Amino acid sequence: MSGYILVLYYSRYGATAEMAHLVARGVEEGGMESRLRTVPNVSATCEAVEDCIPESGAPYVELEELRDCAGLALGSPTRFGNMAAAMKYFLDSTSSLWLGGALIGKPAGVFTSTSSLHGGQESTLLSMMLPLLHHGMLITGLPYSETALLTTRTGGTPYGPSHLAGAESNLPLSEEEKALCKGLGRRLAEVALKLR
Repeated sequence: MSGYILVLYYSRYGATAEMAHLVARGVEEGGMESRLRTVPNVSATCEAVEDCIPESGAPYVELEELRDCAGLALGSPTRFGNMAAAMKYFLDSTSSLWLGGALIGKPAGVFTSTSSLHGGQESTLLSMMLPLLHHGMLITGLPYSETALLTTRTGGTPYGPSHLAGAESNLPLSEEEKALCKGLGRRLAEVALKLR
């Protein structure tokens, strides 16, 4: 098993990317290397003419990076109570890993950002878990020993960190949201190290 946690995300307005960086920091606090990656947007433009490297931010994920990781943190903004199409599109391309059982027994966690407090945070997190369960991954979630779960007035769930971005998608992450993102990263690193 490789020594990194893959922090894979899709972000449209930057909040999910910021969460991913905090999860990655938590992974490193937990004693493991983090590897930040993203997925390309799904558009009507033919994939063959799209740039293969994003203009800014994390590089696009390679299937081998998912195969070789010791654990996975998966992040997406909410789209009608579900993960964004770009993330679903990538996950739909992982059948070869499923056939080979490449992800069985590896820890995984999920995180999301929404524009409204009741905009489907929990259903999005649950929907993101489904393909990971099909892959045989071990879902970590966030235990209530993460005390920010008890005090948050913004995002945060036991299913994974969440963020309330607001109608204009410009609200900063709250201190509780930041703590929960780092908490998920630490938890993934700790679980992956124990599973070694």
